[in-house]
Order: sequence, then structure tokens, then C-alpha cells
Amino acid sequence: MTWFLILAFMATPAAAASISAAELVDLPAADVVILGEVHDNPAHHQHQAAVIRALRPTAVIWEMLTADQAARMPEDRRDPVAVAQALAWDGTGWPDFALYQPVVEAAGSAAHYGAGVPRVQARRAFDEGAAAVFGRDALAFGLHTDLAASEQAQREALQFDAHCQAMPLDMMSGMVEAQRLRDASLARATILALRDSGGPVVVITGNGHARTDWGVPAILRQTDPDVRVVSVGQLEGSAGDAEPWDFWIITEPHPRGDPCAAFQ
Repeated sequence: MTWFLILAFMATPAAAASISAAELVDLPAADVVILGEVHDNPAHHQHQAAVIRALRPTAVIWEMLTADQAARMPEDRRDPVAVAQALAWDGTGWPDFALYQPVVEAAGSAAHYGAGVPRVQARRAFDEGAAAVFGRDALAFGLHTDLAASEQAQREALQFDAHCQAMPLDMMSGMVEAQRLRDASLARATILALRDSGGPVVVITGNGHARTDWGVPAILRQTDPDVRVVSVGQLEGSAGDAEPWDFWIITEPHPRGDPCAAFQ
């Protein structure tokens, strides 16, 4: 491990650092490695696969799969079409499963855990709040606590932009609740996987859930402060002044159409 990464990991969150794709395979030791992504960027999934090959985790936690879907992961995972069919991937709204096939192959015999929130539950969270949907563990996962006003406003603004400002701003509080539900679901599955398999475990998720300030890492710190977590963001084009990950890499933007066209 390079001294650069050791010092960056031991430093305060303000010392979080940009790293190269090559350095992804030399991350600090951790119980949980959270690998963010832009979902339709093939390079991001290749990077995730490289980390998994280097780390050899005992389990992989998926934002994209529900617990029921993950339980149907076939033993023979060489054919992406067959795996996608077994997982009932088509129609879920996620990008083509072929993008994620390198992750599945790199995981080898690791166990797979689904942390995906079914749409009906996400809609309930929008209307009723994340705590009401999450159930009896809501308090332990911080869902009974209102967000600070500044964080609530920031998160609503991010959701507003993510939805191309095509929906009323006053609806974004419901979107934030759905996001909080997904964060908590990922954290709960991660803790379960650690207890079942001993770790280390890898979490495959979007960059937003990988944020150290309020995403899955923050919930894990609250529920089990002894768990060592490393979070990696994967960004397209450029980074800001204070990125909310332990480490992040910059990749070329993936060619795509106008993401806001669906809202028009």
C-alpha cells in the first residue's frame, strides 16, 4: 500500500483524495468497501470488478437487486443473458445487465445480498416517510431523526436537479425520504452480510448512496462505529472542491442522450 493512501485514510475527512484507477486496487484495509458509480458508465463497472478481484470479498451487496432477486443468483454466472433472466433484471429500469457482468464474474464464489427497495416501498416512503416503511429498526438506522434544515435543503436541491427540475420543488422532500430508505436498506444488508460472512464486503451502488456525509457510510458509523468503511466515488469529467467520499476517481463522460428528455 502506498504511503499516500495510508496517510489519506488516516487523515480527517477534509483530506479525502482523488486517486487514479490503478490505485483502486490498493485501497486501505476495511471491513466494508463502498464502490459508487454512474450507473450507465461501463468504465465504472470495470473499475468495480478490478477492486473486487483485488479484495476478494466474502459478499457483494447490490443496490440494484432486491433480497428476493439476489437469492436467485445462479451458480453458473458465465452467461450474462442467463444471469439477467435468473435475476429478472429486464424491466427493472437499470441499465443493461451486461454492464454489471464483470462485477458478477469478479465476485467468484462470494455471497450476493440484495438491498434494493421495491418501487411500492419507495412510493410509500415518499408519502409516509422512510421510518414508517423501514419498520422496527428505523430508530437504530437514524430514520426517526429529522435532518438538519441545511442538509434537508441541500438534499432537496440535489433531487430537484437530478429530476431535471421538471417536478415541483415541494415534492422533493418525499424524494429525500425515498433516498433515506434506500441508504438504510443498503446499510442493513451490509451489516447482515458482515455478520454472515465475516467480511470484507463490497457495496455496489450509486455515488449518492456512497457519500460519507449522509449516505451509507454515515449510517454504518452510527449503527456500528467499529466497522471500518472505505467509500469510493466515480465521477465523470471533473470534481468539486470538497467531494463527499474517502477517495474518488475521474473518468471520461460516457456518451449518452439527454437524460432530461424523459421529463419533457
